[in-house]
Order: sequence, then C-alpha cells, then structure tokens
Amino acid sequence: MAIASVNPATGETLRTFDELTDAQVERKIGRAAAAFRDHRRTSFAERAERLRRAADILEAETDELARLATLEMGKTLASAKAEVAKCAKGCRWFADHTEALLADEPHDVGDAGAKVFTRYEPLGPVLAVMPWNFPYWQVFRFACPALMAGNVGLLKHASNVPQVALAIEDVLRRAGFAEGVFQTLLVGSKKIEAIIDDDRVRAVTLTGSEPAGRQVGARAGQNVKPSVLELGGSDAFIVMPSADLDAAVDGAVTSRMLNNAQSCINAKRFIVHEQVAEEFTRRLVSELAGLRIGDPMAEDTDLGPLSSPDAVETLAKQVSDTVAAGARLLTGGHPIDRPGNYFEPTVLTDIPDGSPGHREEFFGPVALLWTARDADDAIRIANDSAFGLGGSAWTRDEAEQQRFVTEVETGMIYINRFTESTPEVPFGGVKNSGYGRELAGFGPRAFVNAKTVWID
Repeated sequence: MAIASVNPATGETLRTFDELTDAQVERKIGRAAAAFRDHRRTSFAERAERLRRAADILEAETDELARLATLEMGKTLASAKAEVAKCAKGCRWFADHTEALLADEPHDVGDAGAKVFTRYEPLGPVLAVMPWNFPYWQVFRFACPALMAGNVGLLKHASNVPQVALAIEDVLRRAGFAEGVFQTLLVGSKKIEAIIDDDRVRAVTLTGSEPAGRQVGARAGQNVKPSVLELGGSDAFIVMPSADLDAAVDGAVTSRMLNNAQSCINAKRFIVHEQVAEEFTRRLVSELAGLRIGDPMAEDTDLGPLSSPDAVETLAKQVSDTVAAGARLLTGGHPIDRPGNYFEPTVLTDIPDGSPGHREEFFGPVALLWTARDADDAIRIANDSAFGLGGSAWTRDEAEQQRFVTEVETGMIYINRFTESTPEVPFGGVKNSGYGRELAGFGPRAFVNAKTVWID
C-alpha cells in the first residue's frame, strides 16, 4: 500500500511512501521498548532541555515546516505558521512545568513514623493516532507531556500528512531525544489494532472521528490498556441580547472558519436569542459571503480547500440532505467549480430535528443556525446533541453566564470568547466527544502509574 501526500488545493500528488511492513513495525516497537528503559531514567532537567531545543528548532524553521502543512492539508500559510509557533510554546510550557506537576504527592495517614506518598511513573511506549487537521499541534499536544513524563511515543499520523509526520520525528531527534524515543509509523489504519495488541505498547491516545474512537477505545479496553479519546464536536455558539454583537459576529466568523472550518472545536451550531437573531443572521451571512477563497499559500486568502475530495462530497451530501428535510439555505451550499477541494461558505437555518444538521458534525464551512426564545431554550438546544466537546456563550448578564457555565453539557465552556486550546488549560470533552483530558496538569498524568508508596 502506498501512502500519498496530495496537495488539496490542486490535486497534485507531491510524494508517495511505501507502508511499513509488519517486520518493520515490529522493529520500531522493539526500538521503542528499548529506548523507554533508558529514557525513563533521564532527569526532568534533561528532558526539558531537549524539549526547549525542539522549540528553538520549530521557531527557526517555522516557514519551511508551515509550508509543508499547507501543501499537505491545505490550511492557510498564516495559520500553519501560527500552529508551528503554538507547538514551540507547548514545548516550553511542559518543559517548565512537568517536574512540579509530577512531583511526589505526600499523604498524611496519621502515623508519624510512616512516609506515604504517590509517585507518578511512566508507563512505556504510547501509541498516538493523530488527525490531519492540526498536523503539528495535535502531535506536540501529546508528545510534550508524554515525553516529559518519561514515556516514549509511536505516532500513527493521518495518511495524508506523511511528510509532516516525518518532519516531527526529525525535529525531536535533532533536539536530542535518543533513537527510538519518538518514531513515526507510516502505516494505514488496518495495522492499528495489531499495534495496540502488542504487549510492549502500554497505552493509546486518539484524536479523530467518533467511529475511529470507538474502534480504538474498544481495542485498548480488550487489552486492558488506558486510552484517551478526543473525538468530534458540534460546538454551540450562544448569543444573548446583552452580548457585544460586534464581538459575537467577529468571533462567530473566526471560530467557524478557523483552519478552513475543519476543527473539532469550530463553532458549528449558532443558537441566537430571537431579539438579536435577525441582525446577527444578516451580519453573519454577509461576512461569510465576503470571505476570500483561494490558494492557501496566498497572504490574502481567508478560506482554503477542504482536505480531500471525499470531504467535499460528504459535506455536500450533508447540506443537501438537510435542505431536503426542510432547512433553509441562506447562502452558499455547493462545492466550488475550480481545481482543488473547495466548498462555498454556507449558512443553514430552520434545521429540522433528525436531519444531518441536527445530528451530525459538519466538518467544513457550514454554519447551522437556531433561534432561541430565552436562556432555557438556548441551553436545551445546546444540549440536544450527541457531542459535548466545547462551546461558547456571549452575554454580559452574570446570571446567564453562570447558567451557561453550569448547565451546558461540555468539557469546555468559554464566555464571550470562542473555544480554543492552549497548554495552560485542560482540553477534552464528554458524551460522544470522548473521554480523558489533555494539556495542563492532565497531560503529564494521562499515561503514568500513580504508584502508592508507604515506608515505615
């Protein structure tokens, strides 16, 4: 099987790679297990020094690395540069904080002669199954805390970003991490289960679709191995009458179109109070219809291509099926007739219950719009979803703010700000958006043995 790197803006095949054989995968897992025995004995200071060196490399080579991401998955060059910079920030944050986060935790057991504490110890090789949409950040989001904790990584990246996957391995190797501490596995999805089954692989983390998460989580469970799943999202974006409407519209456009509208935490379902719904809708449609669509390498491009022809086809069917069920199309709605995988910025309203717009995640430039009577109605609509990743609410009313914080069923809720990820705060969801948390203190503790130690 060949793994191809294809430019989604042109359809041009950039490079192809042979999939690793079973024997090659076996050797890489063996190398990871051997590397773990040494890596776990390195000090936090040594690991931190290497991670800071990785940050230096990322910053020095931002232009080249960003260009690779734009070529392989189509995000605008500006957003690719910002992503690389974010990875450097993540490297430095975990280099600075992990030792304290994983320090021995003492316990008072009422026995003056006993020394009792929890020690956090690494588990071993961790398989990371990562998506294409943030091809650097998703990986560094896992790798920084995992490597700092003393684990080693095996990366099964999305098959459409093989060059980015190899570039990440190269950056970490040049930063000083020993051979085998972080390895890219150029394999297709069919080999994942056998890798999880291998006794030397001690845990698995996946960011991706709900079906992929179900399969990987089930396989990890069968092998009694811990897993973290960050799956899809259909985030609510609630706008109340007291909101700063200028900020809300700007946040709505930015959040919905971020990363060519291909992010699990894009705002996707816009729930607007009836008092401001007409004005918000008019401005949202106008802003989206005016976006500059084109070459993601160009500085003035607002919206680039989707990742693949299949992504365009899936989105087109979701839109047409939702309209057929009774939704109203306010703008857009169709693939763009030009080379590459482009889709018009689209707004749908009057979304019928049971339609794709009501049930499914739309991974592309489509805004789904509901009108709410009051805060109760807005919360009901927001929670009427199988997903529960993030969400945001725009209101200057403190009582409403507290209600949304408490009652919206998500792993993250942002008030007067759209959802984002940053190393300092936990990231993850509930319901069908997955389980476990990444980043902040949860990142280093995701794959450790919390060992109780009692010394009399």
